[in-house]
Amino acid sequence: MLSKIVMGFCRVLFMNSNVASLNKLQTLIVIGNGMVGHHCVEQLIERGALNHYHLHVFSEEPMRAYDRVHLSEYFSGRDAESLALGEASLYQTPGVTLHLGVPVLEIDRQARQVVTAGERISYDKLVLATGSYPFVPPIEGAEGDCCLVYRTLEDLDAIRAAATNARRGVVVGGGLLGLEAANALKTLGLEAHVVEFAPRLMPVQLDEQGGLALKARIEKLGVGVHLSKGTRSISAGEQYRYRMNFGEEDFLETDLIVFSAGIRAQDALARQSDLQIGPRGGVVIDDHCQSSDPDIYAIGECAAWNGSIFGLVAPGYQMARNVAARLCGEPGEAFTGADMSTKLKLLGVDVGSIGDAHGNTPGSRSFQFIDGTSASYRRLVVDADGKRVIGAVLVGDNSYYDTLLQYMQNGIALPKDAASLILPSSEGAPTLGPAALPEAATICSCHNVTKGSICSAIDGGCTDLGQLKCDTKAGTGCGGCAALVKQVFEHELIARGVSVDKSLCEHFAYTRQELYALVRVEGIISFDELLAKHGRGHTGCDLCKPAVGSILASCWNQPIMDPSLVPLQDTNDTFMANMQKNGTYSVVPRIAGGEITADKLIAIGVVAKKYDLYTKITGGQRIDLFGAQLHQLPDIWDELIEAGFETGHAYGKSTRTVKSCVGSTWCRYGVQDSVQMALTLEDRYKGLRSPHKLKFAVSGCTRECAEAQSKDVGVIATEKGWNLYVAGNGGMRPRHAELFATDLDDATLIRYIDRFLMFYIRTADKLQRTSVWRESLEGGLDYLKDVIIHDSLGLGAELEAQMQLVVDRYECEWANALKDPEKLKRFRTFVNDKRSDPDVHFVRQRGQRRPVHAGELHLIPVTEEVL
Repeated sequence: MLSKIVMGFCRVLFMNSNVASLNKLQTLIVIGNGMVGHHCVEQLIERGALNHYHLHVFSEEPMRAYDRVHLSEYFSGRDAESLALGEASLYQTPGVTLHLGVPVLEIDRQARQVVTAGERISYDKLVLATGSYPFVPPIEGAEGDCCLVYRTLEDLDAIRAAATNARRGVVVGGGLLGLEAANALKTLGLEAHVVEFAPRLMPVQLDEQGGLALKARIEKLGVGVHLSKGTRSISAGEQYRYRMNFGEEDFLETDLIVFSAGIRAQDALARQSDLQIGPRGGVVIDDHCQSSDPDIYAIGECAAWNGSIFGLVAPGYQMARNVAARLCGEPGEAFTGADMSTKLKLLGVDVGSIGDAHGNTPGSRSFQFIDGTSASYRRLVVDADGKRVIGAVLVGDNSYYDTLLQYMQNGIALPKDAASLILPSSEGAPTLGPAALPEAATICSCHNVTKGSICSAIDGGCTDLGQLKCDTKAGTGCGGCAALVKQVFEHELIARGVSVDKSLCEHFAYTRQELYALVRVEGIISFDELLAKHGRGHTGCDLCKPAVGSILASCWNQPIMDPSLVPLQDTNDTFMANMQKNGTYSVVPRIAGGEITADKLIAIGVVAKKYDLYTKITGGQRIDLFGAQLHQLPDIWDELIEAGFETGHAYGKSTRTVKSCVGSTWCRYGVQDSVQMALTLEDRYKGLRSPHKLKFAVSGCTRECAEAQSKDVGVIATEKGWNLYVAGNGGMRPRHAELFATDLDDATLIRYIDRFLMFYIRTADKLQRTSVWRESLEGGLDYLKDVIIHDSLGLGAELEAQMQLVVDRYECEWANALKDPEKLKRFRTFVNDKRSDPDVHFVRQRGQRRPVHAGELHLIPVTEEVL
């Protein structure tokens, strides 16, 4: 309260001094309109600066401020306007003048003017927010398309142009931006490589083991990684346009090179005007972001505080708030450095770095978790007393990040078993919920929103998450804190006796679980009926339609192409095939248990050859056929069904595969017939719709060749029967399945699986995997065992009956569609034309067709036939 009174008093004094000057406005100039400069402008306007200043904002770029954190999305469809920060109307506010595409050439401190190519403008106060520029090492031959950088939208346009007709691209630099740039090259269809001078990727943020884990994951994605390589020169290549020469016989050829070897503070204007510059560059600032000239401030990456330059957006925002407060006469909070912890996703890989990630603090101790199978790595660094978290490294799974960050930032005492904080989820592992966080805990570092700020907003009447974000800006920066913001907000609402709205969407004031119960109890069979009885509006939305479609299919097993369900589905379900990157579709027939006869193999080969489809054996023991155009799907499936195949449901949130080893039939170690059990399970659960995809596996012995412990439902043979494992998954965040029951006979095994699956379908949230659902159950695995094995809720018979109804109503969806002329009308590329899409092109590779990538149109034969 005292701080608010002082702040108000200071503001009154500031305003009174301006009254005395008869409303004569001073001139405030902000040079730079990046993310930090834009945030400073926002803060200035919000704090009433336009009552005292006329504000000029200069930008070298021709477009207003945009989101550089999500810059790579420019290559995946977003344009400059969708990346723009805030509304354009902000810069149309009276008293604000935005100069786009107008670089400032000089600061004349003596005359107190900034100089552009066309004018000189006087200033009273000046803010430098000029950011940084990419460092390009002096390498012989680095010019043109072998000297691109990754910083602005114009840079990305240059990369896109260079990628035309290119096959391979190389990024020099394996840091944050370098890996983002590598992802951009992949998005453009190029073969991507990363060259790093250091012995590991992200050397600033990751330790040696973390760098190894990240390298393994990125190489698995098809990106070449070259470590401890320094480029001596660039010359003409033989197989590609350029050759990067590392040593006498050590080189890498490429068609373009993007440099992302670090940044340098953009301090040229400051140097020219004789402001004090730091030893490593950057405008020297004090705790109030003032330079050596008290009327000139510096914020963001162009500023050097205590010898350090901060390359993240959150410290820049903190500086911007500090300067805006001081310029408006408020006692801004001093800038005393920043936590450089960061959480991000690089090439689809989770990476997190917190505090002293390298454990450089004297006496510090570390705990490490290494999963070589999934290339996941976690390191926890604690102080010498073992009482406080001081750092962490995460590769592969950032779900641990928020908890570890809060432990470090708030000095929360460690649990007795500190290592449990980074171990895979298990019963008894300590968690840190919103209740354990102190009021001062920083929830959103970009906008400095604490738990106390969220509580104050709620006490002021805020009960809507969207309104909270508008009021506090929490979660609107980099977005990494969104989940924690929601958790804290809902926890504090409940603590105040306010009911939390967990509606599926604006059309249904119910959760998915509640809608499932309504459909079951009332026998509702269509979306329109459910909307009329329990919803609002007339059409629904992209949230509720697929969720309700999944519920209806799970309950009644209607063919997904039925008129009542088609409008609810996404593209894959609508056409019963997975759309691929070039607009064609994949065809995946069911190969139950991975068992297939020679005749069926031949039938697939005949179809693939007839329609020139790319064929690939998958990890789920099936054969995928790629490259079918929409109008070809019915003909292809007609031939496959004639050969005895059914749909494999690869397009739906449903049972996908039941993987198996050969078991006791062939293997000398097998103790049960795993193939027969896999066939039984797949035949029973095929077509079962669920909140997320379901994968099964059956292993014939404990050698576990079918990898059953990484599946939603895993079965492993024993001498006495079968062990059942549940709630595992592979993918981006792998989780081991948990042992649920042992030595089961066939009938009991199937009964437990029936109950488990139907209880999951009944109680899970939309798009929630079995592993996440299991972890969300209060009481954990023991509770689930009570419900399924001991029937503690008295639901056993009901769950089994519901599963039997789904089993009895099964019909191959493609067989159903082929019998209905109305459904077949949907399979046309053009509504009034039966021709194929003339814009779909292929090239041959390794004896098969594949899509033409960006920059490869020159490879299309002139005589190519489009099927």
